Amino acid sequence: MLKDKHLVLFPFMAEGHLIPFMALAGHIKKRTQCNITLVTTPLILQKLKAIAPSDSEIGLAELPFSCTDLGLALLEASETLQSAFENFISDLCETAGRDSVHIIADFLVGWAVEVAKKLGVLISIVMTSGAYGTAVAVSLWLQPPRGEVESDEFSLADFPRPLCIRRSELPDYLRFSDGTDFLCKFLQRQSSRCLGADGFLFNTVEGLEDIGLEYFRKKSGRHVWAIGPIISENDQRWCRREPGLQDHECVKWLDLRSPSSVLYIAFGSAETISAMQMMEFALGLELSGKPFIWVVKPPVGFEEAEQFRAEWLPEGFEDRIEKRKQGLLVKIWGPQLAILAHKSTGAFLSHCGWNSILESLAHGVPIISWPLAAEQHFNSKMLVEEIRVSIEIATGDSSKIDRAHVSSVIETAMGETEKGEEIRRNASKVRAMLEAATREEGCSIKALDDFINRAFPLMKSKAEEI
Repeated sequence: MLKDKHLVLFPFMAEGHLIPFMALAGHIKKRTQCNITLVTTPLILQKLKAIAPSDSEIGLAELPFSCTDLGLALLEASETLQSAFENFISDLCETAGRDSVHIIADFLVGWAVEVAKKLGVLISIVMTSGAYGTAVAVSLWLQPPRGEVESDEFSLADFPRPLCIRRSELPDYLRFSDGTDFLCKFLQRQSSRCLGADGFLFNTVEGLEDIGLEYFRKKSGRHVWAIGPIISENDQRWCRREPGLQDHECVKWLDLRSPSSVLYIAFGSAETISAMQMMEFALGLELSGKPFIWVVKPPVGFEEAEQFRAEWLPEGFEDRIEKRKQGLLVKIWGPQLAILAHKSTGAFLSHCGWNSILESLAHGVPIISWPLAAEQHFNSKMLVEEIRVSIEIATGDSSKIDRAHVSSVIETAMGETEKGEEIRRNASKVRAMLEAATREEGCSIKALDDFINRAFPLMKSKAEEI
């Protein structure tokens, strides 16, 4: 009986990881009657309970965890969850049977593979970032470039086809590392462990990032399923942390603008830019003359929950753009999906987190890239060089920003230029690809069904039961 099967989802404790896991749980639940339980820490569990629909069929379970720090401390502390997670899975195996349990774990908790192997349970790894960006990152983690980063360019030896990486494309933690620091060692451990999993699930589409998918197929020798885009209508409720701007206020402002005329600017839930960059960027934005919606977050050096300060922006900036009706500053939270779905939105200036990329491309909105951390630099490289839906405006939170350059890039991306027309045309093609993949007979739905059918012995999806 399918009702006797148990999928245990274990995301890393960060917003950008929880969103796709919650959406994945919903997608799987629609296609099978198995029990689904998402395991997390007490603090995250409280947040999930607050936003979960009252009729949700997704179970929630907590593991004891005391770390409240973000960043490296959270990464280090996450490994202390191994014993509690092993106990949870062991207890479930005793009550449900080992063959009735399948773990779906986050890449950043790769030690869960060791738990699964010890207990004789199947495990699949979810990559919450894109296949291309993750493949480049894993290649660099497993074989740190060390002295090679002194060169302007170097190649990745274990890639399916030659891929040249420029030194400027490396995030700071790799550019200035010899591979022996804590972060690189942590990522090396998780990468090595994950490659021993029974399969990999990617929030992407076959045909979009094939080189990344091929990398993991060859590197692991395991099943790799492209099941994206996984985007949930409930994402908005998770992103909003406190009462603030309501959807209709942004939509009402957009309703007054011409089609494809507005630039949407947001740097995700965890990233921000420096105070100096913010000042110069604001002046370049104003100089461009383009209408915009900007989700303004505290710059580097301020607390994430800090109230908006006028001093972060040029003197008189807010009054000028309001008087000219050029821009709307969102100071707490913005309804990202509603903005991207609006016909007046013409481009998205993004930090290139994978969730934001998928949400933008699912609506056919081209991207202006400003990668800030982690694999975002490689995501931007893929958007600019491989599928050509983006123009890069800057890289990192230490890049020098010039207002004239900002204005020029915005005009190139949104104006009647050859490059602007190219990225808009390609974004529309990718939108059609994503839509086709998620239809009932689409490649992503078939991949999800194939995963379900292989997750347990004799388990079938609802599609195959009909």
